Amino acid sequence: MEELLFEVSTPLGFTVRVTCAYWQVITTIKHPIMIQQENEVRKTLNQPDEIRRSKSDRNVYLFYRSQQEKRWICAVARRLNGDGFLITAYPTDAIKEGEKLWQK
Repeated sequence: MEELLFEVSTPLGFTVRVTCAYWQVITTIKHPIMIQQENEVRKTLNQPDEIRRSKSDRNVYLFYRSQQEKRWICAVARRLNGDGFLITAYPTDAIKEGEKLWQK
C-alpha cells in the first residue's frame, strides 16, 4: 500500500487522504506553488470557510479557506464509496460556482 502523507476529517463527515506519491504529482506537475503547503491543505479540508459541490461531478467537493483578502486555498476532493481523496489543491482569487454545502 502506498505511504499516506495525511488523512484528515472534514465538516461533511468523511475523511480525505492523500499519499506521498500523489502529493508529489500535485506539487511537481499540477501546482508547484503548493510545495510546502501540506499543513494549509490539511487546515482547508478540516476547517474550511466554505465547501461547495462541483457543478460537473456530484462526488467532487471544493473546500475553500481564506489566506488573505480575496485569496483562498482551494482543496478539491472526491468521495467514492464513503472514502475521500485529494484530487488537487491550489491558490485562487475566486470561489467557483456550485451548490454551497457548508459555510463557517
